[in-house]
Amino acid sequence: MPQIRLEPAASRPLANPISDALLRSLASADERRLPFRHWRLATPLPPKLARQLGALPIPSADIGDGGGRRASHNGARVFFTQALCATYPPARGLIEALSDPSTLAELEATHEIDLAGSYLRVEYCQDRDGFWLEPHTDIGAKLLTLQIYLSRGPGAGGWGTDLFESPTACIESVPAPFNSGLSFVPGPATWHGFRRRPITGLRRSIIVNYVKPEWQARHELARPEQPIAAAGARWRPAR
Repeated sequence: MPQIRLEPAASRPLANPISDALLRSLASADERRLPFRHWRLATPLPPKLARQLGALPIPSADIGDGGGRRASHNGARVFFTQALCATYPPARGLIEALSDPSTLAELEATHEIDLAGSYLRVEYCQDRDGFWLEPHTDIGAKLLTLQIYLSRGPGAGGWGTDLFESPTACIESVPAPFNSGLSFVPGPATWHGFRRRPITGLRRSIIVNYVKPEWQARHELARPEQPIAAAGARWRPAR
């Protein structure tokens, strides 16, 4: 079915500087079709916020090889919950921007999805040497995946997500310079992972998901009692 994208959401009044940066990054995102449709974002966060988030004083668990799955160490994972955001204002600012109607409208328009009724889930990742992720597709209850890379230092630009054509055929590693991002709509062909390679220090990143109401791990959600409201429907399927 052909799709229609209406006027750019970036033309709407901007709510705050974080939303401003997200909107501009989405509006200029590099859309690619291989090995599956995805977008590469430059400077999705204001530089100061990116630096603050990349230096949050959150203890990192001494976890390397998790068997190729983050879920292997669920108890050690960090999410931007209401309690964490009360402690760290930069995390709270990001959650507010990701819940802002202007940001939501642009996310919907860029990715041609409807986020109304979903819930925001933001994970703060600090991966150590030995970490790897098996190829997987993020299908199921996730409506959108957005990863923002926050590592600096030697080799950090090579710690991006690996994209696969199939579970055994890696096509490329997404470049991961500081304050860049990757987004895609999960589906049966969105194979991605992280092949084992040296990590000096910590591989820091933020993984943003908007998830369906049936998401079971409510303690991971930024606002578990507050679903995303309709964002203004700037994208809709053609009739």
